[in-house]
Amino acid sequence: MSAHTAKTELKLIGKLILEGEMHCETGLHIGAGKGSLEIGGADNPVVKDAFGRPYVPGSSLRGKLRSMLEQSSGLATPSELVYLSRRKGQEVRIHQSDRPDDEICLLFGRNPGRMERVQGEAIDTHHATPARLTVYDAPLDPDSITPQMREQLDDELTEVKSENAVDRITSQANPRTLERVPAGAKFKVRFLIDVLCEEDRALPVRLLEGLRLLEDDTLGGGGSRGSGRVRFSNLKMAWRSRAFYSAGAAENELASGAAVGDLQAIASAENFSEKLAG
Repeated sequence: MSAHTAKTELKLIGKLILEGEMHCETGLHIGAGKGSLEIGGADNPVVKDAFGRPYVPGSSLRGKLRSMLEQSSGLATPSELVYLSRRKGQEVRIHQSDRPDDEICLLFGRNPGRMERVQGEAIDTHHATPARLTVYDAPLDPDSITPQMREQLDDELTEVKSENAVDRITSQANPRTLERVPAGAKFKVRFLIDVLCEEDRALPVRLLEGLRLLEDDTLGGGGSRGSGRVRFSNLKMAWRSRAFYSAGAAENELASGAAVGDLQAIASAENFSEKLAG
């Protein structure tokens, strides 16, 4: 860990809040795991809340954003990756560095311990930096499932897509079903960036880059088979300074009803950092 990083004072300047809608352009499958199988249900069910409504876990959305930003920054290479953990025989590899200007690690945090470089080199695990980005679970907007859609779905909130894998040698069919949230559904998304030092003022641009990348990628399972295309809209970006919490100062609304591209233009402007004042 560099001396510069260790001496950087982290003190809350404010919080940037981004809220809006995530539209399903195609069916969306965020898997619930085999522990949720029901008799007569789909082979691959979607994750649901306690009331049986599908939602997008913040961890799924956050992990996808991190993966794409690592790839777009050229950081998804063996020399840049570390083992985060080994659980049940699986190794989870992420990018993690001690560079003070590494915006990926600023956004998503540095985790001490349980790490080593892929090539076995030593890494300082005694320091951690808090994640600036928080991604909340995205609940389904029930009104986005219209009466016409419910009629086609037999009054359910999800659809079941039938698929069939064929063995290339024996030609034996292996039918399977995939539960999906139908195209047209909307989820309410919320992101929060803690601005703790001057370097953090550049992080909103990276988050918006990740959202833009996701719109031309896929979320969840079955992406190469047509599932998981999403789009963000009706976005609101607001700044809450430290005085908002300590003295009841007003919130500064920076944009409303915007698309990702509109927010990128705002966040890339020269005077944007001036709006993030404590």
